[in-house]
Amino acid sequence: MLLASAGAGLVDAIVGGGGLIIVPSLFGLFPQAVPATLLGTNKAASIWGTGWSAWQYARQVRLPSARLLGAIMAAMLGGLIGAWLATLVPATRFRVALPVVLVAVWLYTLWRKDMGRHHLPHWRPRTEALLATAIGALIGFYDGIFGPGTGSFFVFALVRLLGWDFLHASAAAKRLNFATNVAALAWFIPHGHVVWALALPMAVANVAGSMVGTRLALRHGAGFVRVAFLVVVGALICKTSWDAYGLAG
Repeated sequence: MLLASAGAGLVDAIVGGGGLIIVPSLFGLFPQAVPATLLGTNKAASIWGTGWSAWQYARQVRLPSARLLGAIMAAMLGGLIGAWLATLVPATRFRVALPVVLVAVWLYTLWRKDMGRHHLPHWRPRTEALLATAIGALIGFYDGIFGPGTGSFFVFALVRLLGWDFLHASAAAKRLNFATNVAALAWFIPHGHVVWALALPMAVANVAGSMVGTRLALRHGAGFVRVAFLVVVGALICKTSWDAYGLAG
């Protein structure tokens, strides 16, 4: 479990998608556990790696922090609303639609070979702030109600809509993902859905993986992050397709 947590931290630090590793591991090892408790335990562990990565990126990558503030608040609010609705609305439709959306994202990124290689913001500050806030609210809501691939969706949206490169987008995605994790834990912790005896050692491993992943991304730049994005989204397509169609068949 600690190895899975470290691997998730490494992948998450580069481009998001660490849940692809850690969540199936938790469900596989503890099949009788309440799903909300496993998800809460995952959040309680992964938030430390996400926070560490966000801090490291902040020291090396210059971001328009004031313009991201609205996005961070919107991501938290969206995450809270999504977590609440997750108890009322079945996730079946999201599970079936997700592989299709991920395939579209993967193909578009592969087709646009220059997308995200250069940092070329093309909106006025106010417009960029409004777009970032909309991204935070929409994907934050998705993270609360369903979740897989949240970090990768943040990266893609920031690259495609704001004209950022993959490195800047990944750095910003860490802040936004940290906010959605805080929002989710605000619901999970009071309701007793965190196993701290498991979450704390997982958190240490997650931070260790995050340290390695952040260094790799900062050392090799946007081109490396773009390749990692394609690999992670490709893996997400396989995993979510199996979950949506393989077992159902």
